[in-house]
Amino acid sequence: MSIPHRSAASALVGAAAGLLLLLPLTACSSENVSCSGKQCSATLSGSGAKASFFGTDLAFAGTKDGRAGLSVGDTDVSCAQGESVSAGPLSLTCTSVTDDSVEITAALG
Repeated sequence: MSIPHRSAASALVGAAAGLLLLLPLTACSSENVSCSGKQCSATLSGSGAKASFFGTDLAFAGTKDGRAGLSVGDTDVSCAQGESVSAGPLSLTCTSVTDDSVEITAALG
């Protein structure tokens, strides 16, 4: 005779474990994004291009004088190629800046 509570509890535990395995895969979102652990990289092309890193929304606002303008949540920051800046919970590095795109690496903390 089976006990319904045990099978329901086992199913819930299994579902929770599966969800935890998928969590790192959903840490970042954008067309050109790749993530590994607590770090994601993306190339944002065109003013207004967006990505989401670890629950924080980021938008590319264009470049001016070799600096990429970025909107990170409610904060505006800019960075030149090779420069790192902090914005909220993220540390951002602009690995490449062109007239119409930015390649960025985002890390937690």
